[in-house]
Amino acid sequence: MSRISRILRLRSCGVFRNFTWPSNLPDFGRYNLIYGWNGTGKTTLSRIFQDLQVGRKPTIGEVVLLIDGGDVSGDSFRHSTLGVRVFNRDFIQDNVFPVGGDDMPPILVLGAENVKKQKEIERLKELRAEAQRQLTSARLAEQSANDEVDQFCIDSAKPIKDTLRTSGQNPYNYYNKTSFRADAQEMAGASDRITDRLADAERRILLARHQGTSKPKIPTLNYALPDLNAIADRLVGLLTTTIVSAAIAALKADPSLSDWTRRGLKLHRDREAARCLFCDQPLAAHRLEALKAHFNAEYERLVQRVDEEINSLKAESEASETIQIPSATALYDHLVPELQTGERSLREALVSVRGFLAASVQTLEDKKRRGLEEMRLELKTPRIAQDLVVQLNAVIKRHNEECDAFESQVDEARRRLAGHMIAAKLQEFVRLREVTVCATAGRRMEEQRVLALDDEIAELEREIVEHRQPAEELNRNLQTYLGHGELCLEIQETGYTVIRGGGPACTVSEGESTAIALLYFLKSLQDRRFDLEHGVVVLDDPVSSLDSNALFLAFGFIRERTGDAGQLFILTHNFSFFRQVLNWFQHLKGQKKNVVGNRPAQFFMLDAAQKDKVRNSVIRSLDPLLADYESEYQYLFARIHQAATASASQDLEANYSLPNMARRILEAFLAFRQPQVSGELWRKMNAVPFDDAKKLRILRFLHTHSHSIAVGEPEHDLTALAEGPSVLNDLLEMIESLDRDHFLAMVQLVSPSADSGQGAR
Repeated sequence: MSRISRILRLRSCGVFRNFTWPSNLPDFGRYNLIYGWNGTGKTTLSRIFQDLQVGRKPTIGEVVLLIDGGDVSGDSFRHSTLGVRVFNRDFIQDNVFPVGGDDMPPILVLGAENVKKQKEIERLKELRAEAQRQLTSARLAEQSANDEVDQFCIDSAKPIKDTLRTSGQNPYNYYNKTSFRADAQEMAGASDRITDRLADAERRILLARHQGTSKPKIPTLNYALPDLNAIADRLVGLLTTTIVSAAIAALKADPSLSDWTRRGLKLHRDREAARCLFCDQPLAAHRLEALKAHFNAEYERLVQRVDEEINSLKAESEASETIQIPSATALYDHLVPELQTGERSLREALVSVRGFLAASVQTLEDKKRRGLEEMRLELKTPRIAQDLVVQLNAVIKRHNEECDAFESQVDEARRRLAGHMIAAKLQEFVRLREVTVCATAGRRMEEQRVLALDDEIAELEREIVEHRQPAEELNRNLQTYLGHGELCLEIQETGYTVIRGGGPACTVSEGESTAIALLYFLKSLQDRRFDLEHGVVVLDDPVSSLDSNALFLAFGFIRERTGDAGQLFILTHNFSFFRQVLNWFQHLKGQKKNVVGNRPAQFFMLDAAQKDKVRNSVIRSLDPLLADYESEYQYLFARIHQAATASASQDLEANYSLPNMARRILEAFLAFRQPQVSGELWRKMNAVPFDDAKKLRILRFLHTHSHSIAVGEPEHDLTALAEGPSVLNDLLEMIESLDRDHFLAMVQLVSPSADSGQGAR
């Protein structure tokens, strides 16, 4: 008989972050009871079983089950032949009150009286079984073809992602098989897209652009090469200019002496000196007049023009020295060669310019010393391209333009690089896609064959279905289940209408909807398409929102309808229902066997712990305090006592579930100690003779952090729970002060080794 033995592994499945079946935990038995508060993972487990039922891969996480001694992963659920039926909230929504309407789908049963039609159905089912085998084979072939395409797309997408991903926002950071498939299909549809293949040189340029980073803009060169021909023309004009004056022969013959004398004469004139500044002798008036005649106003104007030109040439030379050509590292790599070529040409030109300017200055200095002589320009004017600076500025301008368009250029580079890599894989992709198209066509043909047989079978089944009997049976069960006949079902063409008090029901409570759903589910276990004695039945909180009377009735139905199941799982957070099922399982034949693993029933609990601010559930053996006592009180007391006496270094995260436990303990204890006080918890606390400050502290802690919906999901700051252990000590101290014998007995029960004489402190 097929059976689920273990849940070997759960990774990232809801609150099951990283669960592995413990080595000391017994395997699932034929009957299994799993107890867990809300939020500990019951719904997650039931949905995993539901995925196994419908043959689909679980939508979240990694799942591995042990079935019939073999590992079955979530990916393989579609191949499972194990019959499974799951009752949970999803079942209620999908099967009883579907989205878009209030009708329940009808429960169709086969009429035994129509033997002839039944035999024809069986014959058609044999044909359908063969057609189903062919369909299964076609599906496997299609799946294999799709898997091969998927793997090819995965393998092809990875190098594209690895090559083109970057930090920050970039669509290729998330490039995957879906992205590759879409791009390859688009390329395959455009015959000219084969041109997306790149030459090696172009690919290297685009790769460098993709890998590059944006650079800052660079200012253009604010400099123009001097017009050397114009300078030469000015020099010729100055050099050929002569002065008519009463020349002194000695000065005319000695330019150096002439220059020295001219400057000395200016000093004497500027200082109005009557004596020679060199020899301190009186200056002869006739000598001064002769010198003034030699160095007349026209002579001085010529000298001034020469000095102005010298200064201009020197300034031009200095300007050529200060020009700042950008460093190659400041530009994008592909512009560097052009920059370096232009820089070399400009620097060579500047050397020539400075040489010419220096020689020009020297020539003018000679002219000053020989101001009365006509001179010839002996310099050769260098030939310099005047657009060298313009060329460099053009490179800088392109750099700045690329800075402005950097992102779009990088995006285009990535797109073209991706296209290059896709084009390299296109031929194989097209071949694999054609294989999948053929496989899909074959699968569809087999599906049509199966559907045609299904139509024939369904037509015969519709002829022999008896609607009235299932509805009447459900109504009888519903009346017994709820304890009244106010609610019933009436058959319509496609299902049932809920009737209350003779008219259509406007609303249905959660308990009533659960009751209808459960009865429908239990009836469906008799469906001929499900072999109960060899199947697996899973019930997740089947008594949600039922009162105590209906709960016991529901238990009776469940026990009657599921007792013969090949394997049964019951998950619940309702302790009263838990005790009913526990008592049933404990009295099964063979349950007293010495070897726990050989017993027909096994008992488990879900435990959610908080670690690193994340809740993580595990499956473990049922706590003996839950198994051996008729209420949760002993178990909760054990948890509270353990937390109150734990080391101060314990993580605050461990305190998350304490407020709810403390509230349950306090409510149960005060209900016994203060039966005469009704109303809110604070009323009962007011009647307790205990330290008022500590009572207020306990109430504040419970009202702030406890939640009735789920245990272990506080909405408040984690650090606010730091006072948990000390508040729990106050609570235990209050219990001890009100009933010391009870307190000491409980401490001895939950912690036999504890020194009960110390009380809660």
